[in-house]
Amino acid sequence: MTQSRFDIGLEKFNEIDGELGQATKENLDQISPDLSKMVIEMFGDIYKREGLPLRIRELIAVSTLLAMGGCEEQLRMHTQAALSASVTKEELVEILLQDINYCGIARVLNAAKVIQEVLA
Repeated sequence: MTQSRFDIGLEKFNEIDGELGQATKENLDQISPDLSKMVIEMFGDIYKREGLPLRIRELIAVSTLLAMGGCEEQLRMHTQAALSASVTKEELVEILLQDINYCGIARVLNAAKVIQEVLA
């Protein structure tokens, strides 16, 4: 029996984000079950792909969220997921150093604060 997009997404969401992912889903459910379903399905569509290993996907997610700014909760969740996927503290620091030229010091400092909190 084939799994639905939602079931695949929820499985990946829980596997990668654990308790933070569950809390995010519960918050989204309270706002809108449809929004929750769409986010979970989209997450599954992306994270079930085999083109990149999870470790690289999470490095990209951390860097992208840093660049966007204003995404501290998602940055926190993906930093934790990155660590769970064997990304090292040193690699997270390198993302900060790499992005300072492209994103600016304010965004890097905000991201550094979130990363530091996750590492604590």
